[in-house]
Amino acid sequence: MAYRLTRRGIAGGLAAAVFAVGLAAVPSLATAQNSEPIKIGFSLALTGPLAPNGKQALLGAQIWQEEINAKGGLLGRKVELVNYDDQSNPANVPGIYTKLLDVDKVDIVMGPYGTNLNAPAMPIVMQKGKVFVGFFALDINAEFHYPKYFSMLPTGQKPREAFTEGFFQVAAAQNPKPQTVALASEDAEFARNACDGARNNAKTYGFNIIYDKTFPPGTTDFSPVIRALQATNADLVVFCSYPLSSVGLVQAANELGLKPKLMGGAMVGLQATVFKDRLKSKLNGIVNYETWVPSPKLMAPAKAFFDKYQERAKAAGVDPLGYYLGGWGYADFQLIGEAIEGAKSLNDDKIADYLRNNEFKTIMADIRFGKNGEWAKPQFMQVQYHDITDASNLETWRGMSYQTVVTPDDLKTGNVIYPYADATH
Repeated sequence: MAYRLTRRGIAGGLAAAVFAVGLAAVPSLATAQNSEPIKIGFSLALTGPLAPNGKQALLGAQIWQEEINAKGGLLGRKVELVNYDDQSNPANVPGIYTKLLDVDKVDIVMGPYGTNLNAPAMPIVMQKGKVFVGFFALDINAEFHYPKYFSMLPTGQKPREAFTEGFFQVAAAQNPKPQTVALASEDAEFARNACDGARNNAKTYGFNIIYDKTFPPGTTDFSPVIRALQATNADLVVFCSYPLSSVGLVQAANELGLKPKLMGGAMVGLQATVFKDRLKSKLNGIVNYETWVPSPKLMAPAKAFFDKYQERAKAAGVDPLGYYLGGWGYADFQLIGEAIEGAKSLNDDKIADYLRNNEFKTIMADIRFGKNGEWAKPQFMQVQYHDITDASNLETWRGMSYQTVVTPDDLKTGNVIYPYADATH
């Protein structure tokens, strides 16, 4: 039988062919979409004064990425990290997070390092309705009450108080009990929040605040601050400060001979190996916060990570131990990875719901969230530095010989040396 070619027949044949090709393409299109990596975006301080901490957090995140991708990724898709250097500058953060969401089209956003950097990211993230895990951000959701915010900082339900509560607990247990306290804080987001907590703790534990002053960020000469503190003759001196200020305060206190009965509190930076190595014996006697220490109890679930991190750190030129933020950088992404897998979705509402209603096991701690996305139970410590010589080196900082956990009781490794002068010999 002869076939008669008509315009309608040709058009119909072409349409059928196109439809058939379209049907054939659907599975491959779906496959292509499923093979696209899950993009997780964030900034970290890779330059500027917060870089010693930001760099170790990034290496921790990269180790997590490599391990999770080796296992097949999340939801059957590889994970891609999209990160930028915020240069330790809060002013850079809104632009970075706008780019991550509007240009890079990341699926998930994670917080930068530190209170001062997370706070300016919050409005950008909230506007887009994204889940946001703040990284070492002190109580920034107290103002926003954003239901999709979750904190990777083990402060518990009293975040502002957590940084200095152990300090005041130790002081209150001394006999005779000291009476007066002087507060010196940096005029920036983190220090203001921590100092609010210190004021509350002083009241709770029955101390009289006789000095309460701030100093501007970027201060380089701390002699006037220390001399003003000396003039008060306060029993306790509490500092709330970021890394470079913490170092400057310790150096000036040593040079001018400030010797209250107890000194320290909420000094960021002293946890990093680079600053320990710079200060060495000047750290003796200081009682300061910690979020994790390499005690046998806490090291047990984290040892495999730190073995890998410390081997990689040599070539990466980052903090050689990673005890302050390397492990937490890994745990930060471990948390969001577990939430994505548990929710079986990249939908922010589903992930937030899963984060609110489940417990998470990370290498650094077991986590359950409570009000405002803060931890339901804290894991905050106060440690006292002691017996550090100017010959101290990496092997010193690797262990526990130079520091004692003095609070809380379930993590305590020894008693405080009191007064402060007795630990500085």
